[in-house]
Amino acid sequence: MTTDSIESRLKEDRKFPPSDEFVKHARVSSHAAYTTMYQRSLESPEEFWREETQELVFRETWKTFATWELPKAQFFVGAKLNASESCLDRHLHTARRTKAAIIFEGEPGDTRTLTYFELHREVVRLTAALSDMGVKKGDRVAIYMGMVPEAAISMLACARLGATHSVVFGGFSAEALRDRINDLGAKVLLTQDGAWRRGSVVPLKKMADAAVEQAPTIEKVVVLRRIGEHLAPCAMKSGRDMWWEDALSNPPSDAALKLAKHPEAFDAEHPLFVLYTSGSTGKPKGVLHTTAGYLAGAHVTTKYVFDVKESDLYWCTADVGWVTGHSYITYGPLSCGATCLMYEGAPNFPDPGRFWNVIEKHGVTVLYTAPTAIRAFIRWGDEFPQKADLSSLRLLGSVGEPINPEAWTWYHKVIGGGRCPIVDTWWQTETGCIMLTTLPGACYSKPGATGLPLFGVDIEVVKDDNQPCAANEGGKLVIRKPWPSMARTLWGDDERWKTAYWTQMPGVYFTGDGARRDPDGYFWVVGRIDDVLNVAGHRIGTAEIESALVSHPMVAEAAAVGRPDELKGQALVVFVTLKSGHVADKTTKNKLAEHIDREIGKFARPDSIRFADALPKTRSGKIMRRLLKEIASGATSPQGDTSTLEDLGVLAKLRAGDSDEA
Repeated sequence: MTTDSIESRLKEDRKFPPSDEFVKHARVSSHAAYTTMYQRSLESPEEFWREETQELVFRETWKTFATWELPKAQFFVGAKLNASESCLDRHLHTARRTKAAIIFEGEPGDTRTLTYFELHREVVRLTAALSDMGVKKGDRVAIYMGMVPEAAISMLACARLGATHSVVFGGFSAEALRDRINDLGAKVLLTQDGAWRRGSVVPLKKMADAAVEQAPTIEKVVVLRRIGEHLAPCAMKSGRDMWWEDALSNPPSDAALKLAKHPEAFDAEHPLFVLYTSGSTGKPKGVLHTTAGYLAGAHVTTKYVFDVKESDLYWCTADVGWVTGHSYITYGPLSCGATCLMYEGAPNFPDPGRFWNVIEKHGVTVLYTAPTAIRAFIRWGDEFPQKADLSSLRLLGSVGEPINPEAWTWYHKVIGGGRCPIVDTWWQTETGCIMLTTLPGACYSKPGATGLPLFGVDIEVVKDDNQPCAANEGGKLVIRKPWPSMARTLWGDDERWKTAYWTQMPGVYFTGDGARRDPDGYFWVVGRIDDVLNVAGHRIGTAEIESALVSHPMVAEAAAVGRPDELKGQALVVFVTLKSGHVADKTTKNKLAEHIDREIGKFARPDSIRFADALPKTRSGKIMRRLLKEIASGATSPQGDTSTLEDLGVLAKLRAGDSDEA
């Protein structure tokens, strides 16, 4: 890999400082204050983390801050805690007892509010019920639900009991659910009759039944009645299945109730959850996070990145089935005593104004969403957010993939009214919490730049020989030292954990991403190293191609992939979704090709430009470039796992669609 192989070609130099009013009330209100905290987190980590985790409930404090022997890490060694106490019990003797913990809006428009007292009560009831089902410390519980409060209740009840939970995204197929249950050896499955999605019912119980038929470790299935028998009829298997309300209304045993009300404290390294990341091929990886380090990371980053205030209504639009939903809907915000909004459905149902109507209706102050969603909003048109009152917003966030400067600017101007700081965040399932961003009251933002390292994160851009890159020189993004919230291993596969993350760049954690660091110290993450094409001797980052295309006023979204080419090695194929009002024709193709020539160079001109009404995406909003590569190469049917794909019809349209050369 050449040193300039992934160097960003973006010439973005705008800087957006926070307003004086925001700075006045910010938790960290200057760059100097951030720098002092960051340096202390690296030079005196035990002192830093002891101070920053004072709010968390440790029954026994740690004896040793960290031990590290590649690739095994332990943090807060000797400490004992129960994660649910930090998220629930600690608030019950304060004014937060009657404060809203979760405000839920269903896709049909129904709403519910759970105070911290009510959330605690529901968690205790489910904990007791699970205990009476035989679930104990060290057992595993699978959760296969939609975006309903009971998903968070399930996670917290497992944590309270010491059972390791694994949330399986409600968009996964029965086969994907089966494989995850069997790999984990889950004892109980928590699910629901169905979930709403764009006015239709996703039959979760039906898919759960198909999975459990081939999952011999499952002893009980608990079913939440969300939709109702008329739209989501359920076959309930006697002796195995029970309705959620029946499980919670049955009087618990004295022992189970005592355990639920006064839970055991667990070792800092007790397994909290396993979350499976779906690879493009092969067996999904079960990323294991343990209790104290993960909770500390989620808590501290929530507090500072989102500048959480008692008066905030915080909305992370991710699904609880992804790590973002774990860290920034459940464990982080609730440990900070925040009020969280949960929305069940799609952002464009019944129309593309739904998100903005939700913000106006509830008075959301902090919004955390994905660049893919932002680009979809741009395509749908400014008129939808302009119809809503978004004046309650004070802070915006971005997560999931690099955000291009054009989407950042639209987000800042149209959604934030030019007044809201934007925290673009980089992190991974494996890192557990946010690693790079700009603290909103302390640092200016640069559109497209991920920002600066967070506390305890010793991160760098390096060459293939692990030597630091110069400013603006592209390289590999690595983390030099272990950090509290890092995954501990892959479930049942220590060797794969070591091989996948710790051997490609010996002695450091290799993120798999390419990046550069500008002269101001800001990191620009440009995407996976694998997404770098070699076209006739030129190394071209697909993220750069996509960003250049999206900067054209006609383009709403773009994805770039390579296909085998006898002459060039790889040919560049781009899939483009146009904004409404623009025509997908040869003239438009020529204009876009010329735009690439100007923005990057003629060497980067696509060999083929294909128009698409939509791109294949997971339910979390990530473009499945693997499938686009197959289409570009002429494959007639998808290879490998497509269980995360939201709409299979998109693939059929792409295969049948226009493929004229640019």
